[in-house]
Amino acid sequence: MVTLRLNDIGTRYGKVQVVSGITTPVIQPGTVTAVIGPNAAGKSSLFKRIAGLAKGTGSVDLGAIAKERNTICYMPQDTGSTAVLSVYESIILAAKQGSSLRVKADELARIDEILAALRISNLAGRNLGELSGGQRQLVAIAQTLVRDPKILLMDEPTSALDLHRQMEVLSFMRDVAKGQNIIVLIAIHDLNHALQYCDQAMAICDGRMVAYGPCADVIDSDLLRDVYQVDGHVELNSLGHRHIVLRGPSDQAQSRHSTAILRGPGSETPLAAQ
Repeated sequence: MVTLRLNDIGTRYGKVQVVSGITTPVIQPGTVTAVIGPNAAGKSSLFKRIAGLAKGTGSVDLGAIAKERNTICYMPQDTGSTAVLSVYESIILAAKQGSSLRVKADELARIDEILAALRISNLAGRNLGELSGGQRQLVAIAQTLVRDPKILLMDEPTSALDLHRQMEVLSFMRDVAKGQNIIVLIAIHDLNHALQYCDQAMAICDGRMVAYGPCADVIDSDLLRDVYQVDGHVELNSLGHRHIVLRGPSDQAQSRHSTAILRGPGSETPLAAQ
């Protein structure tokens, strides 16, 4: 069984340290983790480091299983493509990445299943260059899922989608995580969606993890003020879901969290001195 634990992860671009000292508890399969934080906090850089696309310090522990092809799959923010391929062809190539190009009947059936689940079967014959930003994002999700990853890193996968599609995709990814027993990390800006669809949250600011734990424990008025520099609070709505009520930019924004806290039942122990 694949698990995920980050041990003192860091990476830099040239001389600029963009991620530093990120350590997590063991992240279990069947869960969705929201990776949250302001713009340029280091979320994308962290994903690239976990996926092995960026060099750096620390280690990525996958539990008892060795890293194999497609163990970790990364879906970047930029899903644009200039390839002269149909949607279906691009997903076949994603499925066969690094292996024989001979396609089996069960692989084609799997592609059809994913297209149907994402409700984009009608795009199968379309050229990638003809698609809208939102359509390309959905195709990118299909290209990632068809590789059957054990750990899926999704960098703002709903940023180009309308509200209905955002909720549909996040609900679908939650079902995929639980149904296929995989680990899903989603970089996301909508904190209400994180509260509704994710099991836990990892908050990052200035390249450091400032909080980790159940979403209800991490996303609170202190985080809104100190990390996002806005005043607000979290309350239960009429459906019993937690949601954020914002009042505006904070006049009392404090300096960034100085210590990363493992927030959870019975735990207020700093993970690391920052």
